[in-house]
Amino acid sequence: MARSQRKNDWGFPRWRGYGSATAAQKVRLCDRHGCSKEGTCPAPKSPNSKERWMFCEEHAAEYNRKWNYFEGLSKEEAAERERQERSDFSGYREAAHYGWVGSGDGSRSPDEMRALEILGLHPDATIEDAKRAWRALAKENHPDVKGDDAEAAKAFEAGQAAFDVLKSAEEMREWRG
Repeated sequence: MARSQRKNDWGFPRWRGYGSATAAQKVRLCDRHGCSKEGTCPAPKSPNSKERWMFCEEHAAEYNRKWNYFEGLSKEEAAERERQERSDFSGYREAAHYGWVGSGDGSRSPDEMRALEILGLHPDATIEDAKRAWRALAKENHPDVKGDDAEAAKAFEAGQAAFDVLKSAEEMREWRG
């Protein structure tokens, strides 16, 4: 009796994801001799060449550590190349007013960035830094210390709200794992 060639992913619901293939995927290995990691980072083979090595992240960093991109070019040629390449990436500069560029690694929300600004912290601050900054702000502006000072009460409330935003974001990150 012949075996059925019918697959189990016809009809509704599909039993495997859309776009999933059964064929082997091609993977380019790192061009560094002896490395068996995937080569995902292109690096130029020589100055002014379009040919590229493909390294893993570790070997790309090692290769690029002492790389001089403008080697062998005169000042005018180097300036012209820089001008051309900057013109290709002008969209980043144009999008700055949308808030898509700025400090930090991009993992924080705009609310978190505003909270860090209220507490006077840099974008890479930890939750421990936020706790210290909040405690210092609270000691200065607490209603028991300042009494009827409206500005101090406003600063205290803003600091408390900022710390709450950062604390809940940190708890969410820990929960997601």
